[in-house]
Amino acid sequence: MSGAGRICMPNHLSSSDEAQLAQTIEMFEVITQSQPDDFQSLEILKEAYAKLGRESEAISTSKRIAQAYVRMGQLSSAILEYETILQGCPEDGDVQRALAEIETKAATLPEEIPIAEPPSEAAIPAPAREDAGGPARKIIDIDDGRRPMHKIFVEGKLISTSDFDACWPAPEPAIAPERVAEPFVQAMADKQIMPLEKSLRIVSERSKVAFLPLSLYDVDMDLARGFPAGPCRRWCVLPFDRMSKSLLVATANPFNQQAAKELAQATPMRLVWYLVPPRELIRLLGKVFR
Repeated sequence: MSGAGRICMPNHLSSSDEAQLAQTIEMFEVITQSQPDDFQSLEILKEAYAKLGRESEAISTSKRIAQAYVRMGQLSSAILEYETILQGCPEDGDVQRALAEIETKAATLPEEIPIAEPPSEAAIPAPAREDAGGPARKIIDIDDGRRPMHKIFVEGKLISTSDFDACWPAPEPAIAPERVAEPFVQAMADKQIMPLEKSLRIVSERSKVAFLPLSLYDVDMDLARGFPAGPCRRWCVLPFDRMSKSLLVATANPFNQQAAKELAQATPMRLVWYLVPPRELIRLLGKVFR
């Protein structure tokens, strides 16, 4: 989503909506302070300030978004964000100076650096499986994040191939799951192959997906129950809040393109992913889909 959306006027909000927005601000201020280039979280933060009528904070956050774009080499996006601010504050000297600096910088750069995205790589071919009394058949290939995770942990010499295979979940897409699948990083922790804190840090760094302590967030349970239980249990993902046209989704495997595809079929909203502790995620999924 572009960072150039207008800073909207506050709507009439209920006390519960105001409390939820205040919590969103508190949580996402923490996230963006530790990850200042997380423009998706900054967008959510900006919109929360705007909905509460806190215009100065919304404008300040818009400037932080533009600065993040500049650091990432996305100068055209930064210009668009700054120009949006000038529509409402045409005399803002900081923005005018920032635009002048960008124009000077742009003249020396041949092209923009693309925004970092979680890798989307082809799935590793699925193994053949023996049916009872029949020949081997091939399971349908799915892009569940196995290949990028294998690249990070096995090719990166962090764990062995046998440990990876022992921990990687093997869900059946054609079968409705009765329970939540345990994520790969939790399986590694349970088998004492790698501490959870270390694996989550590595996944967050490599995927560029922000970490969020879900236990501190007021999850929108009604929103979550509006999504099909099958994909949420199978891939251990949970839509936990929405902000305008964005749906916030918790996961322990941000490389899972199949989970993104199945959730996208259930909503027109843009999916914004957050890495969360898997035990918290499993607990909440159990509460949502009893």
